[in-house]
Amino acid sequence: MHTTPSNLPPWGSRTFIMGIINVTPDSFSGDGVLQSDDALQAAVAQAGRFLNEGADILDVGGESTRPGAEPVDAAQELARVVPVVGAIHEAYPDALISVDTYRSVVAHQALAAGASWVNDVWGLRADPDLATVAAAHGAPVILMHNRLKPGSAELQARLGGRYVGVEYDDLIGDICRELMESVALAHKAGVPDAHIILDPGIGFGKTVLQNLELLDRLDEIKALGYPLLAGPSRKSFIGYTLDLPPNQRVEGTAAAVALSIDRGADIVRVHDVGVMVRVAKMTDAIVRR
Repeated sequence: MHTTPSNLPPWGSRTFIMGIINVTPDSFSGDGVLQSDDALQAAVAQAGRFLNEGADILDVGGESTRPGAEPVDAAQELARVVPVVGAIHEAYPDALISVDTYRSVVAHQALAAGASWVNDVWGLRADPDLATVAAAHGAPVILMHNRLKPGSAELQARLGGRYVGVEYDDLIGDICRELMESVALAHKAGVPDAHIILDPGIGFGKTVLQNLELLDRLDEIKALGYPLLAGPSRKSFIGYTLDLPPNQRVEGTAAAVALSIDRGADIVRVHDVGVMVRVAKMTDAIVRR
């Protein structure tokens, strides 16, 4: 298979918007389409709404990554994700679909069903075959930094989970080093540099203060030389900073998105697509003039 030019946006021209489609019953943000009676129809409708609002990429995931979430097995993830990817691709054949998975079997079937990208929250560390699958399909891959550890999450009913006691010798230095280890895994499997996008993993195995520092220093991650994705949307560091539950974090997300763009983000991964398209457009007018 060969990658078509439509698989990769023209980096640097503007900020690209990735809309989150959670095919889960337990998303931290409360927007999982499995809460609907007809999940497939709900996912396709959400995809259409996001595209109309200006989303450039649709990110479909079947396993919640919120702090304290219950893991799902591969069969369950396949059953959730692949039909949704196929249905969205059939309804919107020109849409750029990313599959949010760390499992090679899910990535392979989702790419066959119409996805174009792989978004791996474990940066190729969880399943060594995932990089090989991405290379075989010619699929760009998002490599995320992740230091999640069981038991490091503190849960509050109103604000959700946050990470405590996560230690780094050098926050940005450690993140950069571990991201480049993921890049080396991609290269080893034959994924070219042009197909690598980095995500510093805002909210993943980082305390509230570490997330705030990371957001402020995203330009140091961008200096690694790869397109940069930032995913601050509705996350607990916003909730704990503003003392607000997930459904009241749109302003905090807007501030984080604007700062992410100023610090070099090429893609922002968001729940509130219409609002964040406007935030990105305004921020681009200021910082990309």
